Amino acid sequence: MADKTPDEFDRDDQGDAAEDFREMLREFLSGGGDLDPAQLASAAGLPDDPAMVQRLLQQLQQALQNSGDGINWGLATEQARALAGRSAVPATPAERAGMEQALHVGELWLDEVTSISSLTTQPGLLTRVGWAEATMPVWTQLAEPVANSIADALTQVLEEHAHGELEGMLGGAGELMRNIGGTLFAMQLGQVVGQLAAETVSGGDIGIPLLDGEIRQAALVPQNVDAFGAGLDIPIDEVRIYLAVRELAHARLFRHAKWLRLHLLTQITDFARGIRIDTARLEELAADFDPQNPEELRAAMTSGALIPPKTDEQLAALARLETMLALIEGWVDVVTVSATTRLPHAVAIAETVKRRRAAGGPAESAFSTLVGLELRPRRLREAAAMWQAVHDAVGSDARDELWSHPDVVPVDSDIDDPASLVARLSAGTPEPDDVDRALEDLLADDTGERPSEPGA
Repeated sequence: MADKTPDEFDRDDQGDAAEDFREMLREFLSGGGDLDPAQLASAAGLPDDPAMVQRLLQQLQQALQNSGDGINWGLATEQARALAGRSAVPATPAERAGMEQALHVGELWLDEVTSISSLTTQPGLLTRVGWAEATMPVWTQLAEPVANSIADALTQVLEEHAHGELEGMLGGAGELMRNIGGTLFAMQLGQVVGQLAAETVSGGDIGIPLLDGEIRQAALVPQNVDAFGAGLDIPIDEVRIYLAVRELAHARLFRHAKWLRLHLLTQITDFARGIRIDTARLEELAADFDPQNPEELRAAMTSGALIPPKTDEQLAALARLETMLALIEGWVDVVTVSATTRLPHAVAIAETVKRRRAAGGPAESAFSTLVGLELRPRRLREAAAMWQAVHDAVGSDARDELWSHPDVVPVDSDIDDPASLVARLSAGTPEPDDVDRALEDLLADDTGERPSEPGA
């Protein structure tokens, strides 16, 4: 046998140490050590459920075998499906017929109040499980930057504080720890989305476009729609129609303003990429961790305590994002009010929707702490008042034309001072100057005709 070089000995030693570390984790996950598996699940923010604890251990054991460096988002989908399925009840034929009728009526009523055209795909009806599956691709897109930050922070802390034998053991185990951390995060995300599946009434209920517009642009969750209306003492048909109109209006807007979906999701992911984990706080938790009392670790992981205060850049990005969310939701509110005047209880349903959105649910709060972002427009009422003022002054066509391009969408100052926006719109489009004419000539087609005006 040929003699090994020193580098080959180092690599072999490092590999043996990493395997020793892997074996130590396997022993722990099989029941060895001082920490009860249920306490590990509790520390990770997962419920004290024997089946879920067992599933967590199985997934962590599987993570030990993975050689890739990444997060298993399929696990998040499986977790969300399992949780949503526990409380899912299929709609009866009568309930489905009622929902389909509500969507049909909603389309007709929206045609009367907005020039934004109807959808190109048929609105659907989703179970809670179906909603979790259909929306998970967007949730993972939003969560991935934070998951990577957590994995990087965990690896950094371990590398900085590993000494002696532990240092050798961790030398080749960074990828392993990322897999384990990614598994925990994926299960947490699945937990949140599974809870949201039991609360949300439609594809656009959260305020962002969660559905793939190429496959399905709008959808209702019949079980949740009827649960929403259960305690209102309002005929369920009215509730169904009102919520159908809201969902269709939201979906129409994103189909019409083709730039809006990418613009909004890019803003959210850019904000999330700026999130960093407080490694000093993580070190404190590791130093003080009591295996018999994992509540402090659980509280830190579920309260957002590991995410430091937002930077000035993040605060500015968050302000822009909240303004856009308010503009979207405000427009949907105004259009829905106009389209549902025939409903006797439309005002009462609208107020319930606003209170529900303002309060948020437990799953929404969990997502905000998990990702560091609240998907809730804070200036919704002011934005709705602005859209109503524009509608009253210049009509629905001019109102909806403001979504034609990101450069003409109202901004924060327009929400503050709708009168100035109305004055600009009422004054009409100014005559093109020399620069405008030169640009039109440059863009003229081969026939020499100038491009048509927007909306022409």
